[in-house]
Amino acid sequence: MIPEHAEAKPIEIWFQDEARVGQQGTLTRVWARRGSRPRAPRDIRYEWAYIFGAVCPARGVAAGLVLPFADTAAMNAHLAEIARTVAPGAHALLVLDGAGWHGGKDLVVPEAISLLTLPPYAPELNPVENVWQFLRSNWLAISVFDGYDAIVTACCAAWNRFANDPAAVASITSRAWAQVNA
Repeated sequence: MIPEHAEAKPIEIWFQDEARVGQQGTLTRVWARRGSRPRAPRDIRYEWAYIFGAVCPARGVAAGLVLPFADTAAMNAHLAEIARTVAPGAHALLVLDGAGWHGGKDLVVPEAISLLTLPPYAPELNPVENVWQFLRSNWLAISVFDGYDAIVTACCAAWNRFANDPAAVASITSRAWAQVNA
């Protein structure tokens, strides 16, 4: 699984996933007094962006991109971003789901990264799913965006706020079963 050139290097465990954010939202729940009917905005236009996010819980770091499509080209850009964020001299074991663009023939995996695909239908094994819930609960909920640029701005602001808080990254994404012992 770990390539021969990386066997003597420190190993970092990273988790990766994508989330779609945009206009065609889902039903939103809000706290309200029983019997009241609070208003929550909802848009019916179809515009969205994708947040490609990856985290290394042990270091409390994150690497993300907001992109217009979820495809192999976008995944290649995200892998390059993750490789830039891996600690110098380390090798990353990147845990991800089985989306088609995670294993296409045109996928370019940097030398500093090895991919480990999760079993199908096991989102509970990917802590980045909790990141999406956190972002939607705190900064992306109950929003009607003026257009694509507003969606990108909101996604970037939410991701950067999360990524710039190492304690939150570690707290939300750490798992006892996903640690490297020296």
